[in-house]
Amino acid sequence: MVATQGLGLRPLLGLDLRLGEGTGALLALPLVASAGRALREVATFDSAGVTEKAR
Repeated sequence: MVATQGLGLRPLLGLDLRLGEGTGALLALPLVASAGRALREVATFDSAGVTEKAR
């Protein structure tokens, strides 16, 4: 059984690697870091001054 299945979780990346969990973690790190950066740094509609929806 895969560890994520035992925990009831889905992996971030499904690359079918056979090199061990360390390799998958190393590949997932930029994805997780980018998601965090996007949450912190991307402007919201309010902060960007967007008042109307584009049609």
